[in-house]
Amino acid sequence: MKQNIHENLEVKIYPATAERWKDLEALFGPNGAYSGCSCWCMFWRLKRADFDMMKGEGRKTLLKNLTSNNQVPGLLAYIGDQPIGWCSIGPREDFGSLERSRTLKRIDTTPVWSIVCFFVAKPYRNKGILSKLLHGAVEYAEQKGAQVIEGYPIDMQTHKLSGQTLKGYSGYMGIASVFTAAGFVKVAEANETQLIMRYTVKNKE
Repeated sequence: MKQNIHENLEVKIYPATAERWKDLEALFGPNGAYSGCSCWCMFWRLKRADFDMMKGEGRKTLLKNLTSNNQVPGLLAYIGDQPIGWCSIGPREDFGSLERSRTLKRIDTTPVWSIVCFFVAKPYRNKGILSKLLHGAVEYAEQKGAQVIEGYPIDMQTHKLSGQTLKGYSGYMGIASVFTAAGFVKVAEANETQLIMRYTVKNKE
């Protein structure tokens, strides 16, 4: 999957498989992506008690095991050979804490694939990488047979967030305007700042 950001900047997006573990590890760094978090993208996969009890190295091992067992936990974005971005996506049932969430509970019985996390390396932020990862995630899910893809972005246009800038990992589930531009539509309001949005795959005749 090749996608262009700017005139001289080409991004390639690949599934995070075992042979790309070193790249994922390098992208996330010693803190597991967002500084001080040591999440290693396990927040939505583990029970809250297990997540809180487990240290960063344990979460890292679980993520590595997913790639080793051919359970692709997400996608990596590259410029050349440099990993510069991440998007976690999979069938909603793969994310146990998401399934148990009262805020982001299922709105119906439709089988969906869920996009739960983005991470972009600092030098490449505000360059359209989030959009490219989102389009790559939709394409990947469609290739795997998904009919509906769901995201849970924050809406920067709400009264509470209007005029503010993102800090830390506050936008890790994505930004609503980027989802809208990619063809997602709002299907519910999770709370006063977060939406549930869906993309429905168009059947090819």
